[in-house]
Amino acid sequence: MPADPLHRAGNPQRSMTSPPPPGSGVSAVEVRRSARRRRTVSAYREGDRTVVLIPARMSEAEEQRWVNVMLDKLAAQESKRVLGDAELSERAERLSEQYFDGRARPASVRWVTNQNTRWGSCTPSEGSIRLSHRLQGMPEYVVDYVLVHELAHLLVPGHGSDFWRLLEAYPRTERARGYLEGVVAADRLPHLPAARDE
Repeated sequence: MPADPLHRAGNPQRSMTSPPPPGSGVSAVEVRRSARRRRTVSAYREGDRTVVLIPARMSEAEEQRWVNVMLDKLAAQESKRVLGDAELSERAERLSEQYFDGRARPASVRWVTNQNTRWGSCTPSEGSIRLSHRLQGMPEYVVDYVLVHELAHLLVPGHGSDFWRLLEAYPRTERARGYLEGVVAADRLPHLPAARDE
């Protein structure tokens, strides 16, 4: 039986881009199988898609398990990365293009340390957006949600139905809101005293 050209060394086999596992926060996952790859699995982000590289001989169950493991690893790495103000501005510009056709144009986007009861704020008359430093280290989709929320205020002040309709464009709105509600709820829990050494 002739060898399948897709399984020859050097020619990775691509699976179809598929929806990610529920709750992963990624819009698509592409698995690439390679006969040259024997044991290692790796993954990287390519835009809004995640590419996972696996050995060609892996079963579908192993593939799914490794996709989940690699998505978790990438999310953990990304949550440790802190964006500077310049990166935050670039990110806001990209999100405005992606979700609002570039109509939301902030004059400034920056981190602030004086917002302890809000995640972000916007002054439409100045075109300024400020994000609480408490968001630093949270998953990227959460930071993106807060940015999209504040960008939407440049187009629609207040929280009326037109505002929430704009936010429907961001696919992770509910997940990000749930994450932030969980953080708030955790802050309200009583803190147990540290156990004493006896």
